[in-house]
Amino acid sequence: MSLLGRSLRAAVCAFMVLCGSVAAVATADADPSCHPEGRALRYVVAFDRGTSEAEARAAVTGGCGSTTIYYPQIAVAVATSADRDFAELVRPAAAFSAQAERLAVQRANGARSTRTQPTKAAPARAGLESTDPAKVPSADRTDEQWDMRAIGADRAHKIEPGSPDVVVGVLDSGVDATHPDLTSALDPGKSAGCLTGAPDRNWAATTSAHGTHVAGIIAAADDGKGVTGVAPGVRIASVKVIDDRGYADPEAAVCGLMWAVSQRMAVTNSSYYVEPWSLSCSHADERGVVNEVMARAVEYATSAGTLNIAAATNEAVGLVPSAHSGAKTQAEGCQALPAGLRDVVAVSSVSAERVKAGYSSYGLGVIDVTAPGGETGECVLSTVPGGYAPLCGTSMAAPHVAGVVALLASKHPGYGARQLRRSLDAQATPMACPADYDLTGDGTQDAYCAGYAGFNGFYGHGMVDALAAVAPRRTGPNPAR
Repeated sequence: MSLLGRSLRAAVCAFMVLCGSVAAVATADADPSCHPEGRALRYVVAFDRGTSEAEARAAVTGGCGSTTIYYPQIAVAVATSADRDFAELVRPAAAFSAQAERLAVQRANGARSTRTQPTKAAPARAGLESTDPAKVPSADRTDEQWDMRAIGADRAHKIEPGSPDVVVGVLDSGVDATHPDLTSALDPGKSAGCLTGAPDRNWAATTSAHGTHVAGIIAAADDGKGVTGVAPGVRIASVKVIDDRGYADPEAAVCGLMWAVSQRMAVTNSSYYVEPWSLSCSHADERGVVNEVMARAVEYATSAGTLNIAAATNEAVGLVPSAHSGAKTQAEGCQALPAGLRDVVAVSSVSAERVKAGYSSYGLGVIDVTAPGGETGECVLSTVPGGYAPLCGTSMAAPHVAGVVALLASKHPGYGARQLRRSLDAQATPMACPADYDLTGDGTQDAYCAGYAGFNGFYGHGMVDALAAVAPRRTGPNPAR
């Protein structure tokens, strides 16, 4: 059957809502017009808003695929198909597969594709074992946490450590549930794996320490041992969206956000960028589906009361808001997801000297606030399986902000996502653009900062302030320490 004929068959089937419900209609596996090739690949599919689940499932079946899950709130489905033409057959919906994209690149290159790490975090390592609490060093290392002093978190703890009623979703590679600094904070009932695009309570931390490190920055226990997080009194949920190879595919990211809403989480932290591209530095049609589904998920989460915090990435590039329906603006340049979306709080990284880290991406109208992420030689100390380790990156900056938002949510339990965001911005300590940003000393500016002291492309509204989140300011901004 021709492609036109197959498309017509799929459209008619979807229109009549018969494919998934009438026994006389052949399944995708038995349909002679389907052309399965190798293993089934995952797709994220955007339907017109208002599409019913029955209509969506019928369209997927008619396109020679099967539905993993449908999110009717945002009219987005996750599907699998081994048919090479699934993305065309499922129309008028729009489909995209990160797995197919990577396979195409691998075939074109004749080898496995390489990828850029989303942060300067430790690379994945095989054989990650659960932590033996008895073997974790018990020495108090809070004196090494320059990052907490930089945002006043050390003083904020004495006033408000955070409420256990506030849950922070750590959308990452998974959290080591046996680490003694995290066991009391982690809520297993609200944790899930999202790698298939559908939430799965039978999850396990991946082979990377990344998620555990992020979790410690947010909520490591204030117990006189090891490190202490920004909000040690709140709870965290491990929502696994990054797989063992370090990929965060769009269907996993969408699942993570939708799961966070279903569990009434006040805030989520996304220290990753959506694959398969490192960053999109030009507009391309195939990225439209990913922009759209991510935008819908974030908008829905925000309207439901969940505020999303995201790392600005470590590409050291100028970012522009992501192009999608409802974007702040559309301009040529590099786009990061989810950081570039309108309803996301995008976080840049600063060193211990309170200067934008060389690796940190930036951009006027994208960066909302900044936080400590460290530079080589002085990174951020936090929890990792088996103990503690310093890591640098915007991945480390973002959870500082998530922790501050958690403190705000604890102090103001009636605040919604937009109120939390306004408070976060208003309480940040303004930071002006540096007069000279020549980190290498070669006489050339390494990046250009646009804007003014109150809002600019390097620091947004400024450095987040944990102390201001729990106590009114009396003597001005949180001083440099």
